[in-house]
Amino acid sequence: MNTIIKKITTVAVCATLLLGMAQAQRPHGGHHGHRDGVSGPTQPTEQPAPRQHHSRSTEFKPVTSCYIAETGSFVVIDSVDCAIDLVMRQGNEMVRVGRYVTDNLHKRHDVKNIIRPRSIAVVGNKIVFVASAAKSVDTSYLGVLDMAPDADGKLPRVAYQGFHSNNYAFSIEPRTHELIVVGNSPAGYDFNIINIEGGLEQIGNTPVQTLHYRVPKQAERIKASDPIGIGLTVVAVAVVFLALMSIYLILAGYGKVIMGFQNRKKEKTPTTPAEATTTNTGNKEAEIYAAIAAAIHLYNDELHDEEDNIITIQKVERAWTPWNAKYYNMNHYFNRR
Repeated sequence: MNTIIKKITTVAVCATLLLGMAQAQRPHGGHHGHRDGVSGPTQPTEQPAPRQHHSRSTEFKPVTSCYIAETGSFVVIDSVDCAIDLVMRQGNEMVRVGRYVTDNLHKRHDVKNIIRPRSIAVVGNKIVFVASAAKSVDTSYLGVLDMAPDADGKLPRVAYQGFHSNNYAFSIEPRTHELIVVGNSPAGYDFNIINIEGGLEQIGNTPVQTLHYRVPKQAERIKASDPIGIGLTVVAVAVVFLALMSIYLILAGYGKVIMGFQNRKKEKTPTTPAEATTTNTGNKEAEIYAAIAAAIHLYNDELHDEEDNIITIQKVERAWTPWNAKYYNMNHYFNRR
């Protein structure tokens, strides 16, 4: 009985110690309970969490069509004629009421330098667009059109700003009163920032702040990570060595395969005893024929008379004929001289 009481007491003391340690390690910002025999407030005020600032991002994507809910009209890009069209609904049909051709500015007729509209936006009663050439990297401009067409059905341009980059999209930031045009350059990206606080009609008279971002090339990245070039050298040597080993193994394997194929072919066609007898008989007959030919040759040499080695040359005179006259083959110039 005493042993059981001691065990219960030991467990209670351990539980009390563990509870005290847990309360001591509890963070100060949490809610604490009242201690036994201690009065007073034990719940300190929680500290407010720091405010998180959520960043706002803007996606620069080309926009090819816009809808104007007030007038029920559309602004679309005609990529074939390189134009911006204002289209309105009349009954069950859509009718074009205004047009602006983006390539009339430079009047280019070569395909790669034709200035085509890339992106459009509607701000109030104005149409903002960016146009650029497909191949040229220094020909693009930003224009502002009035949506009230003239008598010829053309949308009048009220502002213009040119750039020396291949722009493809733009965005208007109403909080900062900035119009940001994004384009590509041979080295990276170009960001053209225009202040539109004075209105879109003044973008032609507003200075443009151009920011360039140069994308590092692969060679520059390798140089930054390996200035001396040890890693590149090791990789190059390893690649060449592996290529040579691969070629050697391929050729060696190919030779073994061919030799094995030929050996199997020989094993599949064994020589029969009849063929071996025929081969031996043929060799014996050839020796017999050779012996007979040699005997006949010696016999003919013995029957032939011995003659002296005197050669007699006789000169035969032939009559002259113009067929072999040499002077007929000569040039007439020499004959006249």
